[in-house]
Amino acid sequence: MVDSPHVLLNKPSIKEIGLAVALLVFGTLAIVIGSIMAYNRVGGDSAHGIFFAVLGSLMFLPGFYYTRIAYYAYKGYKGFSFSNIPPI
Repeated sequence: MVDSPHVLLNKPSIKEIGLAVALLVFGTLAIVIGSIMAYNRVGGDSAHGIFFAVLGSLMFLPGFYYTRIAYYAYKGYKGFSFSNIPPI
């Protein structure tokens, strides 16, 4: 048996998955809160809420992407592994 330098370790990395889930949760909350702020014109106009929702979407997108990779790797789907998530 020959050892290859390109061995894929398919073990879950807790810090990276935790960060992805945190980005997903806080991004979702920021989008919802920003939408409510824009609708109710908190701060005098709707710009504050729109800005908050845009920042939430910037958090949501990578959180969703890496959480999806972690979920599919956990379920064992072909082509997905925990090594696809970049280290912190």
